[in-house]
Amino acid sequence: MDLKLLPFDFSHFTFDTYLGTMKVLTYNLNGIRAATKKGLVGFFSQNEADIVCIQETKATEKDIDFGPFAELGFEPYWFSAEKKGYSGVAIFTKRKPLDVVYGSGHPGFDSEGRHILLDFGTFAVQSLYAPSGTSGDIRQTVKFEWMEFFFTYQQELQKKYPNLLLCGDYNICNHAIDIHNPKSNAKSSGFLPEEREWMTKLLSEGSLVDTFRHFYPDTPHQYTWWSQRFPSIREKNMGWRIDYILASHGMKDHLQSVQILPEARHSDHCPMELVIGL
Repeated sequence: MDLKLLPFDFSHFTFDTYLGTMKVLTYNLNGIRAATKKGLVGFFSQNEADIVCIQETKATEKDIDFGPFAELGFEPYWFSAEKKGYSGVAIFTKRKPLDVVYGSGHPGFDSEGRHILLDFGTFAVQSLYAPSGTSGDIRQTVKFEWMEFFFTYQQELQKKYPNLLLCGDYNICNHAIDIHNPKSNAKSSGFLPEEREWMTKLLSEGSLVDTFRHFYPDTPHQYTWWSQRFPSIREKNMGWRIDYILASHGMKDHLQSVQILPEARHSDHCPMELVIGL
């Protein structure tokens, strides 16, 4: 007897549809080709993440040998900057998405490859890379423009994807506990009062959860980036926590565990890992 399969309506999926867990990783690689030479594939193999959100790929999909990642079961989705060797985001996933959204619809930020989103039906994941303002006033202004744009943009995303993870490098420390020396950096880009206020507003009015602080509200000395000016800075753990996995409130009850992985040294950043229950 021939069986006819009817189209399946994924819009009715809930977290009760599946049982199990999923591991999501976010990692600013500061160049995927350089990170691969430092053992990135081996790290992915040992970590066994299901979804890896990458920032600062500094490459197009054609620039790397994806074979070793494919052997681990990953499928890549890229959104590169128009400028070669600059910025760019990607998501490597072992689960097939239902839809992919390249960019945010903002021509200026899309030209720099700053947003990509994968829709898995039960939830969606975005990899994002916020502009840095450390190179001067012009780029700091661009960063402020991105902040204003992104606040509204993520609210629109949550209307379409109520179960949403926003993974990436935000280039902002929220609180004094998130930076090694808050006093000396009070006027530094990434810890400016306007940036910190924006991050607090993003979490509160934007209805988002800082997943790391959800589990570790008061734990100090937890950083994801260290300056490369002096080798001893990372050894002494003089860092900043600027990489986040933010979750919509629809995801809050499905957060199982989170950790920062400073032993991973393929970049001036380190990865952050979130486990969610499905």
